Amino acid sequence: MLNKRYEYYMNLAMRLALKGLSRTSPNPMVGALLVKDGRIIGRGYHEKAGSAHAEIIALDEAGRKAKGATLYVTLEPCAHFGRTPPCVDSIIRSGVKEVIVGMVDPNPLNNGKGIEILRKQGMKVRVGFLEDKLRRMNESFVKYITRKMPFVTVKVAQSLDGRIATKTGESKWITSDRSRIYAHRIRQRYDAIMVGVNTILRDNPRLDSWFSERKSVKIVVDSGLSVPINANIFSRDSKVVIVTVSSLPGQETENRKTLEQKARILEVKEKSGQINIRDMLKKLAQQEITNILVEGGGTLIGTLFDEGLVDKVMFFISPKIIGGKDAIGSVMGRGISRLDSAVKLKNVQLRRLGDDFLIEGYIK
Repeated sequence: MLNKRYEYYMNLAMRLALKGLSRTSPNPMVGALLVKDGRIIGRGYHEKAGSAHAEIIALDEAGRKAKGATLYVTLEPCAHFGRTPPCVDSIIRSGVKEVIVGMVDPNPLNNGKGIEILRKQGMKVRVGFLEDKLRRMNESFVKYITRKMPFVTVKVAQSLDGRIATKTGESKWITSDRSRIYAHRIRQRYDAIMVGVNTILRDNPRLDSWFSERKSVKIVVDSGLSVPINANIFSRDSKVVIVTVSSLPGQETENRKTLEQKARILEVKEKSGQINIRDMLKKLAQQEITNILVEGGGTLIGTLFDEGLVDKVMFFISPKIIGGKDAIGSVMGRGISRLDSAVKLKNVQLRRLGDDFLIEGYIK
């Protein structure tokens, strides 16, 4: 019964945490509840990086009533100075008697230290409730803070036979309006939207989200710096990053000088005459980009799979057959030689969107 009660309140705290969806990066989503005599006396969630943490908001709401209460928090309270002071100090001063922690903070700066400090102050601290759900909720933060790499989701809109464009390059529109609307809702969850330069040249997308005021960073992988200066990605005061390689010849062009006025040019290491994708992701993480939605094209997506850098996939599949050996495939790259080396999805979900289907799953 005790564990069921803990899970009940932790579920409520998790719902609070989700109110910060797409706004807390590079911080995690965190929710907190203060419970006393079976009543919730304080609620809080982390709204955005730099603002008060969930525990502090809940404690402020409870005020003096916090003394003797139980604090439920989805993530271990911090014991270090970041953008805000340590939460453990406020928790200790409040007189809270018990702290129920959903999961240990994966941040090496904390990672058990907050729990240890609270226990040394004589508080009862219980850890590990709904941990799998909470880890999935903050999957981007977990990877970013432990591996210094962004969480990479590949999103594809393709025909039933795996094509993203005809042999002439036509690609608008393979999937339905309903799929595109859903895809725009997905965009608002990501720090950055990434495409290869061929997608810019072929489709000239804006890479905006219809439903969010948040402006995700737009990233174009372009070793030759051939993005047109009037491309749609530069509209609406967009934040654009163009990734290139400093050692490749022919880049000191007039186009580069113009692009530098419209975008940030990020130079990364070279690999076999092309952009080193792994080095690119590391450098983007240094810019506090915790997750990236990769929307094409087939060459960029294929390279990410070849390098083992994809965490999650979302394949929107339209019941259309394009055909033709010269039509553009959704996943190019080197590919595999043996079927037992094929990438296998985990936690697969299937959803219907009108006539289309969305297959969603994890690689790792």
